[in-house]
Amino acid sequence: MKQPKAAIIIPAYNEAPRIQTVLQAAVGSKLASEVIVVSDGSKDGTAEVAARIPGVTIIPLPHNVGKGGAMVAGVGSTNADIIVFVDADLKGLTPKHIDDILAPIFRNECDMCIGVFRGGKFWSNTAQRIAPYTSGQRAMKREMFESIPYMHELRMGAEMAITRTSRRMRWRTASVVLRGVSNSHKEAKMGLMKGAAARAKMYREMARATLREQRRMQTKRRLNVRWEPPTRKRKKKD
Repeated sequence: MKQPKAAIIIPAYNEAPRIQTVLQAAVGSKLASEVIVVSDGSKDGTAEVAARIPGVTIIPLPHNVGKGGAMVAGVGSTNADIIVFVDADLKGLTPKHIDDILAPIFRNECDMCIGVFRGGKFWSNTAQRIAPYTSGQRAMKREMFESIPYMHELRMGAEMAITRTSRRMRWRTASVVLRGVSNSHKEAKMGLMKGAAARAKMYREMARATLREQRRMQTKRRLNVRWEPPTRKRKKKD
């Protein structure tokens, strides 16, 4: 039986100071054969920093489309059977962490595997204990990602949309601990005031995305319309 192909996709917006260490971990993965950075309209040289790492493919988007759109662009650029999404601002990430997320899917134990922080920064650990479904570190079978509606419209809240779809469609889901890994907080990256404003904007957009999806599903139920996953032509495998 042919071994499935896995691709690491890293959506990035103005992460030039932080993305290099994430990419060094990504290219060291034993299970993934492709590393893709989607520079989502970055203006700080994120794409240029990523281009210095051998083996990394860069997808430069001319304008910022949001995380959901960047994820769609990344998946559309590869024919991989398994996709693993990784945030561009992680601290403490190693190749083993990435392979730990991928391994359960390679063993066909689940359709999606979520990486949850432990042993890193207090606030990152606390946030993921409260809401692990918001983790940006997750691997899934390609067809699962392609079944998620409206992903290209989601500036924020992409992970929540994935989790809601997984529950609605009864995917087999697993989780693994990413010990020692944490996110860089917006306040640390942008300063206290700008970071707090960016965080508030993120939460507003996540709330809007949730309400928008709920309204769509309510409308479909009223009209007795059964939602079907979008179909797309798959790229021919090598």
